[in-house]
Amino acid sequence: MRIAIPKETDASEQRVGGTPDTVKRLIALGADLVVEAGAGLGSGIIDADFEAAGASIAKDAVKDADVVLKVRRPTAAELKGYKAGALVLATMDPYGNEAGLADMAKAGVAGFAMELMPRITRAQVMDVLSSQANLAGYRAIIDASAEFGRALPMMMTAAGTVPAARIFVMGAGVAGLQAIATARRLGAVVTATDVRPAAKEQVESLGAKFVAVMDDEFKQAETAAGYAKPMSAEYQAKQAALVADHITKQDMVITTALIPGRPAPRLVTAAMVASMRPGSVIVDLAVERGGNVEGAKPGAIATTANGVKIVGHLNVPGRIAATASSLYAKNLFAFLEIMIDKAGKSLVVPWDDELVKATLLTKDGAVVHPSFQAAAAPAAVATAAPETSDAPAADKPKAPKKSSKA
Repeated sequence: MRIAIPKETDASEQRVGGTPDTVKRLIALGADLVVEAGAGLGSGIIDADFEAAGASIAKDAVKDADVVLKVRRPTAAELKGYKAGALVLATMDPYGNEAGLADMAKAGVAGFAMELMPRITRAQVMDVLSSQANLAGYRAIIDASAEFGRALPMMMTAAGTVPAARIFVMGAGVAGLQAIATARRLGAVVTATDVRPAAKEQVESLGAKFVAVMDDEFKQAETAAGYAKPMSAEYQAKQAALVADHITKQDMVITTALIPGRPAPRLVTAAMVASMRPGSVIVDLAVERGGNVEGAKPGAIATTANGVKIVGHLNVPGRIAATASSLYAKNLFAFLEIMIDKAGKSLVVPWDDELVKATLLTKDGAVVHPSFQAAAAPAAVATAAPETSDAPAADKPKAPKKSSKA
């Protein structure tokens, strides 16, 4: 049972799919661990640390690997080095990336999308969305405070009193709740909003004030899985008016709203941004999926004409890569552990397990997940077309990227 931990090929990705701790645990289960040279450097893990844990270091770590543990979906170029039948565990970003799924199917790998893990008690330790969104919420407050030219807590000094910063968190999922908790620890006055009724109690339990239009539609605005439902235009207009008035008084705004498989909802308009005081800061955690804030630029900090900064950092969990990798690697280990026969110390995938079925995207040369089969079929045909064909090149996917309850 050979398990590989390769270096991520995306230059902006500093996280890694394993740590010395998870390497030790996997070796104890009978695995042979191979780590690509330099794979952990972005997370502060040197090759010697992996070797001390029992792994071997290789330039071509994925060669002949039965399992590959990654952060991001492997590219077509990477897949050329994978053996058919290998299990690949990663955040696959399947929404709107049909060509990428077709590439995995063509390579014959069994690809598991960690972000599709069911949110049930048994799978909590495997929930990468929660582990990474939690860190994104924390980092959002740190990034906002770094751009803010004032102190966050109230300070009473001989020279005068410094008022506490006012922070408004939009979206009280995992990322939002951590943003609230972090802002409160730093001494800010915090308010928050969400369209899910259950969020009100959670927000107030952290010492923040809940802001929302709480009518009959609001009371039914949550799915059985705990995600926010799309709201009616009438409700959105009422909520937007309330938010617009509230935002004018805020020093910082953190937006975290996402709906799985859909573009990020627009929560903050240009007019709302223009109403804020100079020096105010907005952090858009949904910028990679279209953004919650009008004027947000992916991978940049935009400064408006009235002096408001809109922070649009990409891969926010990766901005604290050491901690993010530690939690993510444990998520991967917990999931992979259910596929290992501890007595025989061998790989035995329980294909009928609910967690396996929920996350399995590709197997035996085909896209098998019911949510992506139909969409991936045309991409597979386009990928297979010969270069001399008159068929047009496949269009670049335009559907939204993955979304999370963040």
